[in-house]
Amino acid sequence: MNQHAKIEIRHSTCPHDCPSACALDVEVVEGRSIGRVRGSKKQTYTAGVVCAKVARYAERIHHPERVTYPMRRIGPKGSGQFARISWDEALDEIGHRFNAAEREFGAESIWPYYYAGTMGLVMRDGLNRLTHVKKYSRFYQTICANVARIGFAIGTGKIAGVDPREMALSDLVVIWGTNPVNTQVNVMTHASRARKERGAKIAAIDIYDNETMKQADIRIILRPGTDGAFACGVMHVLFRDGYADRAYLDKYTDCPAELEAHLRTRTPEWASAICGVPVAEIEAFAKAVGETKRTFFRFGYGFTRSRNGATQMHAANCIPAVTGAWQYEGGGAFFNNYALWHFNESIIEGHDAIDPGVRALDQSKIGRILTGDAEALLGKGPVKAMLIQNTNPMTVAPEQALVRQGFAREDLFVAVHEQFMTETAEMADIVLPATMFMEHDDLYYGGGHQHISVGAKLIDPPGECRSNHEVLQALAPRLGAKHRGFEMTPRELIDATLKLSNHGDIGGLEADLWRDLQPDFRTSHFLDGFAHADGKFHFKADWAHPPFGVTMGDVANMPDLPDHWAVIEHVDQAHPFRLATSPSRSFLNTTFNETPSSQAREGKASVMIHPLDAAALDIADGDTVTLGNTRGETTLIARLFEGVRRGVLIAESVHPNKNHVGGRGINMLTGAEAVAPIGGAAFHDNKVWIRKASA
Repeated sequence: MNQHAKIEIRHSTCPHDCPSACALDVEVVEGRSIGRVRGSKKQTYTAGVVCAKVARYAERIHHPERVTYPMRRIGPKGSGQFARISWDEALDEIGHRFNAAEREFGAESIWPYYYAGTMGLVMRDGLNRLTHVKKYSRFYQTICANVARIGFAIGTGKIAGVDPREMALSDLVVIWGTNPVNTQVNVMTHASRARKERGAKIAAIDIYDNETMKQADIRIILRPGTDGAFACGVMHVLFRDGYADRAYLDKYTDCPAELEAHLRTRTPEWASAICGVPVAEIEAFAKAVGETKRTFFRFGYGFTRSRNGATQMHAANCIPAVTGAWQYEGGGAFFNNYALWHFNESIIEGHDAIDPGVRALDQSKIGRILTGDAEALLGKGPVKAMLIQNTNPMTVAPEQALVRQGFAREDLFVAVHEQFMTETAEMADIVLPATMFMEHDDLYYGGGHQHISVGAKLIDPPGECRSNHEVLQALAPRLGAKHRGFEMTPRELIDATLKLSNHGDIGGLEADLWRDLQPDFRTSHFLDGFAHADGKFHFKADWAHPPFGVTMGDVANMPDLPDHWAVIEHVDQAHPFRLATSPSRSFLNTTFNETPSSQAREGKASVMIHPLDAAALDIADGDTVTLGNTRGETTLIARLFEGVRRGVLIAESVHPNKNHVGGRGINMLTGAEAVAPIGGAAFHDNKVWIRKASA
């Protein structure tokens, strides 16, 4: 960088699919490029800390391989052979192909598909407006948070909890089902502050000895899918040894006596046999929680990746209700603050045009949908055309063999609006160049904290890149889609959404930088009652009547009281291992796959295996191994690792498919079965075999 260049510090918010939604101070160089990105100290949750991926964002936004002009496919699907065309040519072709599909097969043959490549409301959710106005097949989100959200809310009545900054005021911070050193570094900021200032202990509960575990004082390593058993064993001890807060239970919970009776058979010995944690560790953890009034439970998204994840989250969340930890500053629980925002996205999403009779296709079942599965298509006709924004299903969606087969269809027209030539873009007929978050205006919230913000455009995009909203504005007249949202600028949409949501206007929010919406102490700790109609925390879960979502999966057999629900993929003779595909530190799903520093840190696609398991299979560290099940196979590098239970394999991160031998990525092994009670994808819940790869 020129040492005499004019550098201005501008503010923004990280848009990526991470609960931290970090507040950013960005170096804008000569008004044209960016330099260093830092966490802003002006926002009390980010507190000046940001992950290394985003700190190096200049590497991504100024990457020489960004898509910067529209392209049309000229070779076979997946060949990567494209020719440059103009925006008008690209938009005209999309309009022609969508209109032709609508005439011949009906509007529901078109399926706009998106997700969380940006968490900005305007650029992420605007595609729904086109869907609703045109009566295209709607989109049911299931890949990320459904399972954990419902598991938390079924107890508390809503998705909100203690101010996450109160971790710093805790005497015991329990980090459960998340690896924040890899995925949301700010959790560690506040937990570490509690340790430094109060002498607090940090406990980590997960399925392998990850980077967060290495910083913890108490380390609990479970078998995948057994958190509920561990939680029940802990609560058994809390009741048995007098740690249950009887007065709190009587005032604030629905059926404490019934829960206590139920847990009498859920002994630490019973729990240990299921979860693999030694009885002494279960007893010691329960004692630590029972003796520490200010225990803060910070739950994560790991719960949402298992077939029994909702029941596991609920069981874990029952523990602070048994101890009465919710009463104390620095005590209670937090997962996500979804219930705080109250955003009215009716204009962004075109709610006035929703037709509930139009089918809503399950995001996770894209492989089944594109290969003509009648059940996944909800008994209606095939999908013939797609516009994809903010996601890379060719790599991240489950059942990759079916996903590949579906995208290879010659009768499927696909337009992809992207920043890089992802593996999904390589399967497209038309590729459009997309902006990044510093190149457009948007509205953000923090799932892992309580702030909302406007992220303003800081620099112009390279080449011919256009924002998601600009693409929708240009397509609308070509498709005969009329709605006032298409006539508005992003700033006008933000302003209108804030006003509809009783959050003032865009000028006021920009003046605040990051507005803190955290409710008062009594509300956050549910001291005036939980959010159910009876004001109680519910130990007895009414899974058949969830507060949101559409019921699906094996709801009828879900246990109403906390328990181990044995619906996970159990090992068998043909598949003796359990595989979890946990998040890495330097990739975020498939975002940052393209940056050299992230590639260097992550190295080759690998799988962790216990040395004793490896020895039994004659597998050495560094060997090439193949994993497989009935869905498919993938080939990786074996890494011998003692920090995992026997019979468990861990493959961190979603590497590009092409980084695996034969181009078969890790999601060849993951299933798309609907997870009860409202759908989801069980990415960490797979039975597999493993063996040395053939030459």
